[in-house]
Amino acid sequence: MSETPQTIHQGGCLCGGVRYEVSGPLEDIQLCHCSLCRRAQGSAFAANIPVDEARLRLVSGQDLLTRFESSPGKLRVFCGRCGSPLMSQAAAKPGVVRLRAGTLDAPTGARLGFHIFADSHADWWPLDDGLPRYSERPPA
Repeated sequence: MSETPQTIHQGGCLCGGVRYEVSGPLEDIQLCHCSLCRRAQGSAFAANIPVDEARLRLVSGQDLLTRFESSPGKLRVFCGRCGSPLMSQAAAKPGVVRLRAGTLDAPTGARLGFHIFADSHADWWPLDDGLPRYSERPPA
């Protein structure tokens, strides 16, 4: 019986100082429209992929990672050299990081899943793609 090789997704920051790998398949991308994510990304939304920490391996740049607690229990992690947002982590969900989808090397095979905090989306970004929308978080 032969084994199928494990899928490894690679990614990193803009300057290349931080590099990481994610093993296994990627979950659907969650588009978060809350005001904090919009400010942190400088865009209409944050494109997040939940990943179990055990599946994430930092290849390089540990010393470049900077953490910022944007609200109680919510850490945002970015490259301290180039400022690229890389992931966030909520104390309410230990062991899971929300990886920023835009930092993955292409191709990823990832798909868009749904919008969260859709009621607070940027008024200049229409939500007309037919994806499921949730006022806040999706039901458990």
